[in-house]
This record gives sequence, structure tokens and C-alpha cells, in this order.
Amino acid sequence: MKTVILRSPALQGATASDLSAAVLYLIGVDGGGTGTRVRLSDRAGVLLGQGESGPSALGQGAEQAWRHIQQAVQAAAAQAGLGELDLSRCAIGLGLSGTGVEAQVEAFSALQPGYALVALDNDGFTTLLGAHGGEPGAVVAAGTGTIGEGLRRNGERAYISGWGWVCGDEGSGAWLGLKAMRHAQQALDGRAEPGALARAVWAVAGQDRATILAWCAAAGQHGYASLAPLVFDHAPNDPVAAGFVADAVSELERLAHALDPQSELPLALCGSIAVRLSSEFSGTIRARCVSPRGDSAEGALHLVRSALQR
Repeated sequence: MKTVILRSPALQGATASDLSAAVLYLIGVDGGGTGTRVRLSDRAGVLLGQGESGPSALGQGAEQAWRHIQQAVQAAAAQAGLGELDLSRCAIGLGLSGTGVEAQVEAFSALQPGYALVALDNDGFTTLLGAHGGEPGAVVAAGTGTIGEGLRRNGERAYISGWGWVCGDEGSGAWLGLKAMRHAQQALDGRAEPGALARAVWAVAGQDRATILAWCAAAGQHGYASLAPLVFDHAPNDPVAAGFVADAVSELERLAHALDPQSELPLALCGSIAVRLSSEFSGTIRARCVSPRGDSAEGALHLVRSALQR
């Protein structure tokens, strides 16, 4: 996707210099299916405060996304000692999961609460910008979901995975949680041996059909991702859990190869799952890896700074 840029109605006809003069504060947002992280800076780039709130993935609803973003923004403002921010003096960059669905972007854009400027892109791209400081590179980001992003030296973008937790996001926390739940259900049926992982899932979701079905009906992406730590916890003593971890490594390696088949770009591994699995990657992948310079919230600040210059 291309970065979506929105101006407040009062600044629709303003020049870039007039818009820039109206903005006192920059806000960078990293929003996914588990939580929202915000970084607040002044125009010179000095960090003033940080805040966190609940999930702001667009697939969970535009109203919830804005509610949690605003909560995190105000938490950052409070940490900075600024009180209630005047949104008309703020420019906000957002890296949110779910921006690949046009209807979700439209619903979110329609609820813009009055920021002078909004720059919206997916959280994979802001992770990329943060990891490589806006320079060419690639990222494999696996946390609640999974996405691969690349910025080639000719300025082209590459986008791999990120199909959503229901039928994609291989190697992610939600994907591991779905595999764990499927195994626990099969073990309850007698179709699989009930080992340590199955019992751990039962302890969380219930030990009978009705209770497990109710848990699954309410779980959503975040709920399934919450089962991923059980897979890692029991991998040393449960071959099924160990197999799931190996599957995740294989899926993320496939993603990295598809993202940059010629191995031309520096690669950053980002997100809790990718970082946890980094030592398990093959030597050829590890040889390409660099430490991220910054995170997705920092990348969102880079995004909004660039948007202000257009």
C-alpha cells in the first residue's frame, strides 16, 4: 500500500511550510492486535513521553483503534507533563496492522479526531523504517501477527505475508496459538496423545468441549496469541510443541527468502516471536541480520516527518 496522508479540514489548502509551522508535536504510533505503543516528540525530535494502551489493529474495529491510540497518546502527554494535547497542533504517524483492507482504512480515516496531519501505513513498514532508519533494508516481523517488508535500493517496496491471523501470518504468536489449540482439541478427542502442551492449553481454555468452544468463540487474535508462550515453555519436554517451534522457524525463513531472494538487503528480525527464534535460524539467514536501529514507533515518527515535507 501507499502511505495514506490526511490533513485536518482547516489545513486542506495550506502550503507545506504553513502546515509545518502549525505543528508543535510529532506522535509515532505502533499499533497491533495485542497493544498500542506511542512515542511523543517535539519538532526537533526530542523524546518527550511514551504511552501504551490496548490493541489498535484495524481488523478489531476503527472505533477501538482510535480509542486506544488516544489513550496511549494522552498517557505519553501526561508523562511529558503537557496535559491535554491540542490535536490541531500535532502530526501523527501510525503503523497499524490491518491497513491492507481498504474498507478498514476508510472507516479509520473517517474518524480522524482532528490532528493537523495523519500519515497512516502498515506496522510492517514502520517497523522497517525504524529498523533501518529509513534506509534500504528488510524486516521479518513476527509477534501477534507476521509480516515481511522490504525497501529496495531503487525505492520500491516489497510486502510479504501479513494475510491476517485467520488464514495466514505463519510463524506468528496467533498462528502458534491456533496450532496449540488444534492439538489440544485433538487430544481431547483421542486423536492425539495428550502431552504437556495439550494439558497446558486445557488449563487455560477448559477441559471439556463446551468450555473450550466458548473460549475459542471469544478468543480472537489476541487470545490465540496468548497461547504461544505455552508452546515455547513446553518445547523442551513435548515433541509436539518442539515441532511447532521448528515449523515457525521454517515459515519465517521462507518469508525471509521470498522477501529478498538475492540476499541483497540487510535483514532485521523484529517482534517477540522472531527475536525469540533468532538463534534457531540457519547460518545464511543469521549472516544477513543486523540489529534494528529503532522500533515501529520510531519508524512511525520517521513516517510523519517525511509526510510533513511533502
